[in-house]
Amino acid sequence: MLLLKAMLKVLVLSLIGGYIFSLLHIPIPWMLGPIVVVMLAQFVYKGPLKWSGKMCDLGVVMVGTVIGVKFNIDLFGMMGSILFYMITLNVILIGGSIGIAYLTSKWAKVPMKAAVLGAIPGGLGQIVVFAEEEQVEEIGVISYFQVIRLLLVVVFVPFIVAGQVISKQQPTDAKLTINLVLLIALAWVCSHLMQRIHLPVAFFITPIILVITLQLTTPITMPQVPGIFMNVAQLLIGAHIGLMLKPHMIKLPVRVLLGGIFSAFALIALTFGSSFLMSFALDTTFATSFLSTAPGGLDQMVLLADAVKAEISLVSMFQTFRLLFIFILILPLMKLFYRSGEKKRLSKIKQAV
Repeated sequence: MLLLKAMLKVLVLSLIGGYIFSLLHIPIPWMLGPIVVVMLAQFVYKGPLKWSGKMCDLGVVMVGTVIGVKFNIDLFGMMGSILFYMITLNVILIGGSIGIAYLTSKWAKVPMKAAVLGAIPGGLGQIVVFAEEEQVEEIGVISYFQVIRLLLVVVFVPFIVAGQVISKQQPTDAKLTINLVLLIALAWVCSHLMQRIHLPVAFFITPIILVITLQLTTPITMPQVPGIFMNVAQLLIGAHIGLMLKPHMIKLPVRVLLGGIFSAFALIALTFGSSFLMSFALDTTFATSFLSTAPGGLDQMVLLADAVKAEISLVSMFQTFRLLFIFILILPLMKLFYRSGEKKRLSKIKQAV
């Protein structure tokens, strides 16, 4: 009962935030509104505020399903050239992240290992688990860096492409149908199954693969998506993000707090620059290229792409590849690098003794 009351409070705060932001014509209001209002409420209200992770997962499944419905199948024929640019842009991003981490480490007096894990734009949960496995002591610093980056990206990136939101966003009069509800239910079940076999970002990738497979192998007509559907998805995800920045995080040293903000803005600037490379090479709009490379949450960038009518398929492909690139290649390489360094250090100690 206490959990339900705490969740209802967050829901009410989220609805208030979404409504106010929509009145102010702020981009993706039903995600940004809950983020801002719920986050600020934690610093004023001392009672319990909770939001089930399953609610956020449902929002992500909804976004993934919409991407599957709207996915441009023709992109599969361009995978050769797209793959080259995805790898190139991710190498630039990871290299830039390490450079930013080095500067942050020196100025904020944070160990380099913690600074790198704080700067790499991967999922918060996976990065924290990796840090715990590597016995990194600065878990709080890493969590703060990851959370503040996500918050700043989600808050500032919409305003960078805000002109396109205002000029291109159009309401849809599609109705919520039983077919769409059943499709979401099927995607939800399949996502849970894929999560059990540890598929990265299962709640996002599984619905996309499922819906695309249904389109390619069956005569089923995909249902239209009403505008309120994406508003609900925004709220479910936004409420979760708003609770991520905890009051205790701002008790870190001022240099660390500022270092996290610097790291986040430096990454935004880096991807802003690299997005022009993608825009030139693939002849995409600025909104598509920037949202494809922005170091934010995959689901949030795709939601914004949908709002500004950017190429949602391309954005989802680039964002998904970045996460897989980090989970499957970068984190294992980092583990090997640190383990090798630890062995050398122990070897030198033994020789000295």
